[in-house]
Amino acid sequence: MTTADVHRTIETVWKIEAPRLIAGLARMLRDVGQAEDLAQEALVVALERWPHDGVPDNPGAWLMTTAKRRAIDQLRHNRMRDDKQAALDYELQPDAMTHAPDHADALDDDIGDDLLRLIFTACHPVLTRDMQVALTLRMLGGLTTPEIARAFLVPEPTVAQRIVRAKRTLAEKHVPFEVPRGEDLAPRLAAVLEVVYLIFNEGYTATTGEDWSRPALCEEAMRLGRVLAGLAPREPEVHGLLALMEIQASRLHARTAADGTPILLLDQDRARWDRLLIRRGLAGLERVEQLDGADGNYALQAAIAACHARALHARDTDWARIAALYAKLAVVAPSPVVELNRAVAVSMAEGPEAGLNLVDALQNERALRDYHLLPSVRGDLLFKLGRCDEARAEFERAAALTGNARESELLRQRAEACVER
Repeated sequence: MTTADVHRTIETVWKIEAPRLIAGLARMLRDVGQAEDLAQEALVVALERWPHDGVPDNPGAWLMTTAKRRAIDQLRHNRMRDDKQAALDYELQPDAMTHAPDHADALDDDIGDDLLRLIFTACHPVLTRDMQVALTLRMLGGLTTPEIARAFLVPEPTVAQRIVRAKRTLAEKHVPFEVPRGEDLAPRLAAVLEVVYLIFNEGYTATTGEDWSRPALCEEAMRLGRVLAGLAPREPEVHGLLALMEIQASRLHARTAADGTPILLLDQDRARWDRLLIRRGLAGLERVEQLDGADGNYALQAAIAACHARALHARDTDWARIAALYAKLAVVAPSPVVELNRAVAVSMAEGPEAGLNLVDALQNERALRDYHLLPSVRGDLLFKLGRCDEARAEFERAAALTGNARESELLRQRAEACVER
């Protein structure tokens, strides 16, 4: 194996093992910042040794053992410090030491819970949403700072500062490395799911940049969703979110032309939709129903996505059911965006005039004031009603509001089509 082959292997192993390493070390140290630093040190040791010694048979265990030994050294070094004394005492208990001289079993036995603790810690409410997203992608997604910066089109120093501030805040606030229990679980789980879905949405429809979608971000969000589904198998909203992401992701290849031009839902070649992801999503929805969670926020959105997935042709779409599902969603998770989506479904089920009445009722919504899809939807409905001058103005307003270059170009083309009609 050449040095280049070894480095590629290390990169792959790191992507897979980093979250487990950080989670296990964080439980040991009760500090995610130090845990990440020590995991990185183990990676550096691997980069130094493996090209000469060869890749070990179990590279993940090798990294864990190396990182853990450094963690124990760190704990011993800090043993006189009050805030680390308790952790040192815990790790040096006779029972823990007899399981394995290097504590490997103690880390590996509870690894599933450790990952869950890491997810909840990275999404703790003491952090801003930007910090939560950056830290989640770094700790659990294994993305580097430059990769996160590229994904969200922000400067690398900005991402680095968010991660540093997030780790410092967790330490200063003494945020426990644990899964919340009892009444604290539901709101914390909701925050975790929201961050994962935020990452997916940024991948599915990029808010800025030259590309309409970023499939790698969608893949990462789905991977996190699958981790959550494995760790919290009795939570229907977890399965609902995963089902929603899988069904939506099934359309990724059909959403753009070869040159990157966006293709709207009704114009997509549905033969290009990924049937495996659809089957997985529909199976996830069945799981949600078995858990009696069909009326949850993500479950309802997944059910809407499933209506599209089940229609082999756009003309077969059950728009009446979609409108009814949006009406339910408006009760469970009321928002102007849900109402706007409901207006679209109603327009498809009952005609553009009915949809336009609902859209016009949203015109003064403060939350939609700079939301480009409000004038975009209104322009589409006006165009269908033959009110082309008004439609053109709305498409131009929408194009000015979006930060995505592909979407802006599409909207300007629709504005031009109004003139030609």
